[in-house]
Amino acid sequence: MPQIRISDAARFLAVSDDTVRRWVAKGDLQAEHDSNGPMVLDGAELARFAQARAAAPAELGGAQSSARNRFTGLVTAVTSDPVMSQVELQCGPFRVVSLLSTESVQELGLEPGVVATASVKATQVVLERPGSQP
Repeated sequence: MPQIRISDAARFLAVSDDTVRRWVAKGDLQAEHDSNGPMVLDGAELARFAQARAAAPAELGGAQSSARNRFTGLVTAVTSDPVMSQVELQCGPFRVVSLLSTESVQELGLEPGVVATASVKATQVVLERPGSQP
């Protein structure tokens, strides 16, 4: 079983260490002490918890989509020229950048501070794991 330290779990979930400790105290997550003493979480349980916490984007607008990779966050920057715009979203720990027409940006009212959802549909996704060799 992969064991995840509380500080790493907090970073993965974009919350503070104290929030993870509160979830453990409340019984939402189970933790134990590893052989060195620090508290650790079961990696598989943490993955299920993270998945359950993340399943909320459709609630904002009620729209349905086949895209499964949805990131809801705050617009942090919009850079426009007469034809194209670059919109940056901060979605928890993730920065999502989208290029779209300036007309679309204006129609959607995208500006810093607005909540928006980025839907990503890709034909290829590359996964990397720290410390692993190809």
